[in-house]
Amino acid sequence: MIVGNFALQMWNKSKEPSVKVLILLLLVISLHHSSDAKCQGRTTQHLASSGPFPTSSTSPTPIISPPFKNGVPRIILSVLLGVATGLIGALLFACLIRSFVRYLNKTPILKGPVIFSPIIHPKTLHLALRNENQLLGSNPHGKYYRTVLDNGLTIAVKRLEGFTNTAARKSEKRQSQQQLERLARLRHRNLMSLRAYVGEGEGVWLVYDYVGTGSLEDVMKRVRDNEVRLGWEARLGIAVGVIKGLQYLHFECDPHILHYNLKPSNVMLDAEFEPRLADCGLAKLFSKLDMAATSAYTSPECFQDCSFDRYSDKSDIFSFGMILVVLLTGRDPADAFFREAGSGGSLGQWLQQLQLAGEAREALDKSIIGEEGEEDEMVMAVRIAVVCLSDEPADRPSSDELVHMLTQLHSF
Repeated sequence: MIVGNFALQMWNKSKEPSVKVLILLLLVISLHHSSDAKCQGRTTQHLASSGPFPTSSTSPTPIISPPFKNGVPRIILSVLLGVATGLIGALLFACLIRSFVRYLNKTPILKGPVIFSPIIHPKTLHLALRNENQLLGSNPHGKYYRTVLDNGLTIAVKRLEGFTNTAARKSEKRQSQQQLERLARLRHRNLMSLRAYVGEGEGVWLVYDYVGTGSLEDVMKRVRDNEVRLGWEARLGIAVGVIKGLQYLHFECDPHILHYNLKPSNVMLDAEFEPRLADCGLAKLFSKLDMAATSAYTSPECFQDCSFDRYSDKSDIFSFGMILVVLLTGRDPADAFFREAGSGGSLGQWLQQLQLAGEAREALDKSIIGEEGEEDEMVMAVRIAVVCLSDEPADRPSSDELVHMLTQLHSF
């Protein structure tokens, strides 16, 4: 009884689980010992009341073994088995909890809508996705259109194909959603912010802010048609904004993000001609998308096999160099002139040949040649563009270096 009281006092004072297990074992043993002692006392009293045992001078007095001595190993074994069973159960329960937490944290397969800030109500968005008010463009992989939500907000919606419903593609779809969530967190003045995306069927809807001015490709077409005048300062500002967007993707994002599909149609311009890069990193998400459609802006190391295996940040720089050439010359890379100019049918190669011949001024857009200072800036920009179009990726500058190069041409 004294041992039991002592064990109870130690139980109340101890906070360690292992110590409490030992105290519990001691308490069980003491309780069992007390019970056996009482039982033995009652047995002795009963025998004494029944009278003396018959005695014999030839046979020894029988020795009665207390049950306590035989029960101790059994009690210890039972306690040990209980402790082992408890530990195994605790481990299994911990594994179950861990698996459940992982399941909760696991990104679900593309299902929609998944909404990002600012909030767009799911029902409103679903209705808008089926209301193609104004088709802005299309390609073999999807279409791009403008629509208006019930709250009056004008949005741009891009519908992309490239998913299948087979079970083998579920992991790929989950990876795509993780990438979309990463892209939705990008925030920079020269990037188009992804407001929401909705996965449904074999495609996905991407929701962006609507930019009324259109893309750089649209604006340059209007410039060639003399519908819009775009001076050198505005064009240089566009180039600086594009390279700052790439600098953010290449150096400030963690992990770093490559654009994969940089071209004038993916450079949106606001009312002040501030550029915003669209479709950052999307081309690699969908297996049906390839690089063939961007061959005029694709770097030599990736052009042959039209794959992303050799794509790097310097491949984005080559594409930027082509955009800078378009801004400087005002020409469309698909112009038939380049197929007849003996330059291999490339706007970039044509400019490189003029640069080597010291005739870079001949390539400049005549509509923007003004003061001598601006013309000198444009010639320096031609040299920067030629370096960006180097055949070897290692010879091209980084986006971080290009920001300094271009901002030094003019005060921004």
